[in-house]
Parts: sequence; structure tokens; C-alpha cells
Amino acid sequence: MPAFVTLSGRFVRLEPLSLAALDDLVAAACEDRSTYSFTRVPVGRDEMASYVEAALAEQAEGRTLPFAIRWLHTDRVVGATRLMNLEYWQGPMPWPPGTKGAVGEVPSVADIGYTWLAASAQGTGVNRESKYLLLSLAFETWQVHRITLKADVRNTRSRVAIEALGAHLDGVRRADSRGADDTVRDTAYYSILSPEWPTVRDRLRMRLGLLETASEAA
Repeated sequence: MPAFVTLSGRFVRLEPLSLAALDDLVAAACEDRSTYSFTRVPVGRDEMASYVEAALAEQAEGRTLPFAIRWLHTDRVVGATRLMNLEYWQGPMPWPPGTKGAVGEVPSVADIGYTWLAASAQGTGVNRESKYLLLSLAFETWQVHRITLKADVRNTRSRVAIEALGAHLDGVRRADSRGADDTVRDTAYYSILSPEWPTVRDRLRMRLGLLETASEAA
């Protein structure tokens, strides 16, 4: 089971989700809910407490690693995200020599999901750096084979953000789940594979101002 970890960047810090962040999470979720049409975001203290407790229960089972997103600009928690649907590809025989991806103690594949941000943190780069930190953990520390990202097919904003990462559209699963608006949701499935990570990483680092251009390095 993955260990508790804090991930720090230039603009955000991803901290292990806990009830200590409850007040900030409630305040963040209540700023402006007009962008949550296709995303389930708890409203009110009771709903948020249940949301956090459910995430922690899944973490205890080794199925998810949830984070609170702290925006360093304001030094407050402005949302949440998680690595989820963790799969551990165990078997009777070890992986062949040179095969990346540890078996057993860390996941072999994972999803990134349950991401939401306060209205004031949207469009600021907070989401981009959060994804960079999660992907770095997954591909460089865990050495996963695949990361999956999903979005309601109607959620153009989320799909554009996922595609901007360089993720590959695997397809659309029709009637995939119950939508945040209580309709039957079609879901767009995207993936990033381990051989694709260096290209995705460099693109993200460039957009975050972490990678010098050729002219700057000269």
C-alpha cells in the first residue's frame, strides 16, 4: 500500500487529505458552484465530512491516495484530488529483468480523479501543477505502466485540460455511470503510458516555467 506523502511544487502543495482541512474544503466548495455541473463536489460541512471519511476508508484499503490541494499563494486549501483505482499486478512469477513497475507494494496502474478546485483557483495553474506532481509520483516513484484520466463527455473544460497534458483519447464508454447532474453519463477515457511520460513531463515543465528553452540555455 502506498505510503502517506506530501508533494510540493512552486505554486501548490498536495497534502494527505484529512478532516483537519475540513473548514477550508467547505469554504472552497462554496465560493461559486457554477463550474461543478459535471463534477460531484460536496456542499456543506456534513457532506464534506462524509466525503473525506469515505476517501480515507478507501485509502486504508489501498485503493486510493487522496490529497488536499494547498495553494501556496493564499496558503489555504482550495480543493482536492487523488490517485485512485490503484491496481497491483501480482502474480506467481516475478517480472522479467529490466521490466519497470514494482509489484505488490506500489500500484502498477492508477487513475487521477475526483479533482475539483475553488472558483478562485481555477485557471491559475494550480490544476496543472497538481497534475504534474501526481504524474511525477506515479511514473517516477511508483513506475506505473499507465495513468488513466476520465471526464464526462460534455465537460469540455476538463477534456481540453486533459488533452493539453498530452493524454491519448482511448474512447468513450457509453452509459458509463451516473452523472453529477443525475443523468446517465457517457465518459471519455484518456491514458498516458510510461513511455509517453518523458514527453508529457517536458511539456508540463515548459508550461509551468520549469524547463529552459534552447535559447535561454544558450
